[in-house]
Amino acid sequence: MSASPVALFVYNRADNTRHTLEALMANTLAPQTEVYVFSDGGRDDASWALVGEVRRLLREVEARVRATHALRALHIIERPVNYYLERNVIEGIAYVLERHPTIIVLEDDIVTSPYFLDYMNTAFDIYRDEPRVMHVSGFTRVVRGAESIVGNTYFTRFMAGWGWGTWADRWHKHFRHYTSRAEALSGLTPADISTIEYGGRFHCLQHLDHDPIPWDVCWLIAIYRAEGLCLTPTQTLVRNIGLDAGTHFSALDLRLNICGRSLNIPLSRLIQSYEFDLPPRQLPLPVTYARPQLDAATEEAVGEALRDWGIRYTPLGKLLRRVKHRLG
Repeated sequence: MSASPVALFVYNRADNTRHTLEALMANTLAPQTEVYVFSDGGRDDASWALVGEVRRLLREVEARVRATHALRALHIIERPVNYYLERNVIEGIAYVLERHPTIIVLEDDIVTSPYFLDYMNTAFDIYRDEPRVMHVSGFTRVVRGAESIVGNTYFTRFMAGWGWGTWADRWHKHFRHYTSRAEALSGLTPADISTIEYGGRFHCLQHLDHDPIPWDVCWLIAIYRAEGLCLTPTQTLVRNIGLDAGTHFSALDLRLNICGRSLNIPLSRLIQSYEFDLPPRQLPLPVTYARPQLDAATEEAVGEALRDWGIRYTPLGKLLRRVKHRLG
């Protein structure tokens, strides 16, 4: 089994990028793994300053890799202008898959288990000749009900984009970056749309009105159209450390001074939490072959986990939601 390369997409968060790279280099297969880092450019002077911090960090890590062989290789691709996330990811994936048969994709806020790469590479090897398996995820949203799933993995239509991978043949054959809602939904029936959105519990298709349309929504639709499946672990092997900020997230911080110490608390955490926000598993997760097929009970558990995007509200959050609804 040869190790799949990793594509890491970074922008302007040096601290998160450091944590992501440190965790990746702590993986058991890291010394056998090539990593391609795609560093997006800034939009203005302020963002370019932050991009500069990220790129200085990458050069430090590059020197460390040369000295210690913590990775097989580290390739840094610096975008000369701001590509934005969608273009950076889509063109970066294409770049890697021109050179390799598989790819593992991370963004700059995904901290991995030491056994994440082992899990991903094993899954690639086991399901190489199963074209219906189009996507391998290192993350699961299913927390409640996970104990009822038999085995260490399950199949679902839901494409989790936090630490994932695919094969070149499947990506090249099926991925298409849609430019409009009409194009994305062409030929799909109301029943198809209901299935994709888990009966209205997962309103992912609302993002089709964005410009550009998020790459992951396009990939989710591609998987559905091809009747594909996503292999998913029953215990997460990654953690998103950027839930409160990022290209597709924003946050308000509450700055407190307690006993002379300054603390930043994301205001969102005072009103909500994320049910799926758990530390990654710190033990190997064995992967064995299972026939690629959906299980109705498991899909129901996935749908429930996706309700409200996995957000669970605190008493304050529930109160604020009630007030908001009453005000219309």
